[in-house]
Parts: sequence; structure tokens; C-alpha cells
Amino acid sequence: MSLHVTLELTATEGRAEELIAVFKKHLPDTRARQGCEFVTVHQDRANPHQILLIERWTTMEDDQAYRAWRAGEGAIRDMKGLVAAPPVLRYFDDADA
Repeated sequence: MSLHVTLELTATEGRAEELIAVFKKHLPDTRARQGCEFVTVHQDRANPHQILLIERWTTMEDDQAYRAWRAGEGAIRDMKGLVAAPPVLRYFDDADA
């Protein structure tokens, strides 16, 4: 059973397109990580500064290894100044009957 993850980010005023461009540049690395089944980027129509990443990972361990990598050697330094608030990370399990 896969793990579904959402990551909500608030772009700094006037810099949402720059943030999306950073994701376009760096998400191939994410998609190549062990256990990454997919990751997509979405922009809120009503508030374009709200960016949502939807991810699916094979296991929690794969996701945790990825997050540790991004916090260290895989850090995306181009994001500095592009995010206005702390990110909101949520984990979901399949629940359909």
C-alpha cells in the first residue's frame, strides 16, 4: 500500500512563478529517488501563491530517506527567499472500502 503525501507551500509575494520554476528544475531528482511513484505540482486558482505538491511513495521509509536527503546533500538552495511560511506536510493512507 502506497503512502500519499501533500506538501503545501506559500510562495513569497510576487514569486510564485519562480518557485514553480525551481520545482521544474529539481523534481526530476525527486522522481528518480527510490520509492517515488509520482510527484506533481499544483497552483491554487484563487490564491496563486499557494502551491501544493502531491506525492506518492512506496513506503514511509522511502519518504523519510528522501526528506533526509533533501535536508542534507539534496537541499534545494534556489528556494531561499521564495517561501513565505513554514511548509505544511501531511501523510495519508488509502482508506477506501
